[in-house]
Amino acid sequence: MKPTLGVCYYPEHWPEDVWASDAARMVEAGILWVRIGEFAWSRMEPEPGRFDWGWLDRAIETLGAAGLRVVLGTPTATPPRWMLDRHPDMLALDAKGRPRGFGSRRHYCFSHMGYREESRRITRLLAERYGRNPHIAAWQTDNEYGCHDTVLSYSDAARDGFRDWLAQRYQSTDALNRAWGNVFWSMEYDSFDQVGLPNLTVTEPNHPHLLAFRRYSSDQVVAFNRIQTEEIRKCSDAPIAHNYMGRILDFDHFAVGADLDIASWDSYPIGFLSDRLEETEAFKRAFLRQGHPDNQAFHHDLYRAVGRGRWWVMEQQPGPVNWAPWNPAPLPGMCRLWAWEAFAHGAECVSFFRWRQAPFGQEQMHAGLLRPDSAAAPALAEVMQVAGEIADLGEIGQAQAPVALIFDYDSAWAWEAQPQGADFDYFRLVFSAYKALRRAGLSVDILPPDTADLSGYALVLAPGLLTVGQPLVRAISATAAQVLLGPRTDTKTPDLSIPDPMGPNIEGLDITVALSESLPPGIEVPLEGGGRFIRWFEHVEGTAKTRRQTKTGHPAIASAGPLHYLAGWPDDETFHGIVSDLAREAGLSPRDLPDGLRLRDTAGRRFVFNYSAEPLDWEGKTLPAAGILWEEI
Repeated sequence: MKPTLGVCYYPEHWPEDVWASDAARMVEAGILWVRIGEFAWSRMEPEPGRFDWGWLDRAIETLGAAGLRVVLGTPTATPPRWMLDRHPDMLALDAKGRPRGFGSRRHYCFSHMGYREESRRITRLLAERYGRNPHIAAWQTDNEYGCHDTVLSYSDAARDGFRDWLAQRYQSTDALNRAWGNVFWSMEYDSFDQVGLPNLTVTEPNHPHLLAFRRYSSDQVVAFNRIQTEEIRKCSDAPIAHNYMGRILDFDHFAVGADLDIASWDSYPIGFLSDRLEETEAFKRAFLRQGHPDNQAFHHDLYRAVGRGRWWVMEQQPGPVNWAPWNPAPLPGMCRLWAWEAFAHGAECVSFFRWRQAPFGQEQMHAGLLRPDSAAAPALAEVMQVAGEIADLGEIGQAQAPVALIFDYDSAWAWEAQPQGADFDYFRLVFSAYKALRRAGLSVDILPPDTADLSGYALVLAPGLLTVGQPLVRAISATAAQVLLGPRTDTKTPDLSIPDPMGPNIEGLDITVALSESLPPGIEVPLEGGGRFIRWFEHVEGTAKTRRQTKTGHPAIASAGPLHYLAGWPDDETFHGIVSDLAREAGLSPRDLPDGLRLRDTAGRRFVFNYSAEPLDWEGKTLPAAGILWEEI
């Protein structure tokens, strides 16, 4: 696969007489793809039933005539103001019952059937008009599902939909009461119409009630997306994508991705470091202008799995953004590094947001490839450099990684519903494992929780899975890999009860989690021989061999052959040691890479990335800050 470059463009923001020159400059810069349309509903349909397609016809023709391939977005993330007059109850309500109002974007409730049909209608009209247009080479549904905490809605529409969903899932209130343990605190229901939403309760709602609402809400995103893919496929054979986000777990991306051809995500490394990741202040200062050395890679691997091998970066940060608490500029060379790391992880396209910085609106402080006056911004030269390197390097073949990491959105909702410790966060746990693997220089494939085949992997990690389903149980039984489960893996039923027998119930691994402790900051469980657990520690029983133990003699890792259970949350140094030991037993050659130096192996090539702000040595070569090299392997 030969990678490509793209850019996001908003012709409705600019005079029509600059479209052709913009298109020519894009092509000159080595850009092949241009995404348009995803926020333009008010220009497509200025009034209900009155359409203005002319400007969009001309924009598509202008871009396509220049040699660009157009990604056309459905505009449903920004319903126009008249839509509220037509559907005044379409707004989502927050957990306190307050409407999420008009004046920005994503102001709709996924459960609202009226707005869902409006979204089907505009998608159908777009698809009928442009589905066979030769310049439309791909589609994007909506924009950034889940952004701004918009999956969960506590509206009447959500309440009614949730009740219907529960009736279909449980069939009777007796079954629901048993599954949720509603005999506790006299919470039993006689009718599904009695079930409310899990907000505004005196104290915490029942945990399975919360988890069920999270599952319901995710299903609404899947259904909302599906109506758009259905309409597009009636009229177009072009592939369909959605642009997911970083560390947004409010819906099941695998389920949404099942209806799509390409997974894409919006990569803002510097914004995410300050806004969405828990690291020390010293670490954040060290990577202030580069972003976290592992966060982009994690999401690349995740969305490669969501896309079943096909994935893009739909929006790549080109300079300072506008939405993080603080917004420094990238270190020179970082836009090039970010693009090449995406390509090394299998991206078909890296598309930069945006072509020209807007002089108006909420994002006017968000940099583009051009300044608002159309002069080149710093990232443009790096994009052109990448384009030249793509031409020289050619195709980048992908290979199965030696390590698999299981990721499950349902588990994220479960531990959010019942964290048991204020800082127990599923993403943070899985990301801790991923960071340890990356520091060891290992390439990783992220896999969904229903994975049924682990052949070809030497090491498999599955931390924090709510339950281990039968496909994965069989795959674990069949694999010759070293398998590390835990902490908190397979310790609850799907409805968040403690099972009998108590978990984990993994064939061949005789252990039981008898007691769980959450540990406040500053409290740790030291391990014999060095290392420590933080945040979480489990007391385990059973016949499995104690591989490592705490200083007080409790099992820290219990093992039976290649199966291992991790009974706590290791700090970063300890996690690195644990995965390195297992990797060596699996026949791999783990390293201890310095902060900022990271590797990714493809078919025949190894890519080396220096995220550090200082030069780093790699096997006799010096990589400058933001430096990259690739070598044959």
